[in-house]
Amino acid sequence: MRNKFLIVSFLFFSLPVLADLPLTIEDLITDKGKLKLDMSLAYTNSERDGLETAGPLVVQTGATSFVTLPTKIGELKSNTDVLIATVGLRYGLTSNAEIYTRASYLYRDNRSSGLSGIEDETTDQLVDSWLGLNYQFSQDNETPALLGFVEAALYEKNIKDTSSGKSTLFGMTTYHAIDPIVLSLTTAYRWNQARDDGDISYQPGNYLLINPSLAFAVNDRITLTGGLQWINKKEDRYNGTVQGFRRTSTDMTLGFGYGVAKGNTLNFSFNTAASGQNRADLRLNWLYAF
Repeated sequence: MRNKFLIVSFLFFSLPVLADLPLTIEDLITDKGKLKLDMSLAYTNSERDGLETAGPLVVQTGATSFVTLPTKIGELKSNTDVLIATVGLRYGLTSNAEIYTRASYLYRDNRSSGLSGIEDETTDQLVDSWLGLNYQFSQDNETPALLGFVEAALYEKNIKDTSSGKSTLFGMTTYHAIDPIVLSLTTAYRWNQARDDGDISYQPGNYLLINPSLAFAVNDRITLTGGLQWINKKEDRYNGTVQGFRRTSTDMTLGFGYGVAKGNTLNFSFNTAASGQNRADLRLNWLYAF
């Protein structure tokens, strides 16, 4: 049974909102009155060619969470490295519900060439913070387990200004364990409202995410996972005017999980674009239960 416990834990370590559940199916939500520390490090590299029209660079910090980084207009060719560190806390409200918060800090190195020559620009800053709720509606028994989540942005850094309460994400995850395999499906929708950024109004495009996944427990400590991730992202708007067009993309996901002990788990995941984008994401996550 420990294989079954670890494999479910790893599936949810891949999800930023349901991120990093413990090693037992019976304890998907943080125990009432208990705390968990949730830390992750995400790295992405992207390369762009051609004339940019302010299309943002979207960095994935988890299976359903993203940091949107607006880019400059007029870049002809660019290569960007982004490193994002995220620290979060989860607190058990009841046996079926937990509240959580997280904040992400970014380091970005962007090399670009255009009509003005070659430039190398670095940035480091707090990019966002969120407050959310996870709720377990049903266990995995005669029917698959069902969990829901909702979160709202407390702080988001735009190009010039910051905003609060302008982005909301909600979704659900269902899974079914057939020891030593777990099948899961996560869907999420992010709704972005317009926010002031300097002398313009900026509204990032809403997006829909669908992520089917399969995990396999190699032994009582190691789990392997793989799956697909499909994203449908609407156009961004500047001063109410559409910039760019609706984009879809498909990523392949691979992962490796190691259960150090109950409540102490490490997970590594890799996303590579199969279509629609030119980037790769690496993420390392650590969850520790107090």
